[in-house]
Amino acid sequence: MKREDYAIRVTWIGFCVNLALTAFKLFAGIVGRSGAMVADGIHSLSDFVTDIVVLFGFNFVKKPADEDHEYGHAKYETLAAVIIGLLLLLVGFFILYSGITNIIRIATGGEFEKPSLIAFLAALFSIISKECLYRYTVHAGKKINSQAVIANAWHHRSDALSSIGTLVGIGCAIFLGDKWVVCDPIAAVIVSFFIIKVAIEIMRANAGDLLDQALSKEVEEEILFIIKSIEGVKNPHEIRTRRIGNDYSIDIHIEVDSEMSVKHAHKIATRVEEQVRNRYGEKTNIVVHVEPCENVDEIIGGI
Repeated sequence: MKREDYAIRVTWIGFCVNLALTAFKLFAGIVGRSGAMVADGIHSLSDFVTDIVVLFGFNFVKKPADEDHEYGHAKYETLAAVIIGLLLLLVGFFILYSGITNIIRIATGGEFEKPSLIAFLAALFSIISKECLYRYTVHAGKKINSQAVIANAWHHRSDALSSIGTLVGIGCAIFLGDKWVVCDPIAAVIVSFFIIKVAIEIMRANAGDLLDQALSKEVEEEILFIIKSIEGVKNPHEIRTRRIGNDYSIDIHIEVDSEMSVKHAHKIATRVEEQVRNRYGEKTNIVVHVEPCENVDEIIGGI
């Protein structure tokens, strides 16, 4: 199965789970009189939305390069990951605002209904189902090295974390009495901080790729090491790197013997491209600029 098709299949599974879970949690939150469960249900609704974002993004990623996108459509995957991070951030702030509002209302003598057992059971079911969905999705994301799928997996886990906080809050409110009903919105506030933290990490990791941030120093040093080891190459320099979706794009200058024929220099450049693609994948985009080296003795290995 193609990488893109595998990602779409995994996301469709998450889509169906989230659709059913969102309906159940909103129902349990309304019937069970739990503000934390309603907030949790809205969080699951955001998971449903992020699944749509991933599906939309990978439908573009599948498209081949064209006149308007000569490097392909791989950056739609990165864009999808950033959008997921942004949606996750908005969800975190919404839950934070809702929790603080309810805490203030309780502290000032306002009414806050005690949640019922159905809300507690819904939170327990959500934890189990979303943790399983997280593990399945993150495994798939790592298998195909997809930041968008991994980001979506973390969206699933943030829902599981949200449900843990909701479970604790609802449990305290139900089993410890009316004085502990404030635990419900307090749990929602605590969970919101975890969600906001994950959202920022996802956006920061993927925004750099959208802005053509260079690959890590370790990767660039490895690229230079590979190229230096090729016979006939001297002084690889002016390396420029970036990510295009899941793939690398590399520009590099190398020096060869100034007396060498164009045909021979081209063979060396081709060898450089082959060795780099062998290491980083066939879709690696690499441009090799060949320059003359006047000092023949410095050519590694000679020709």
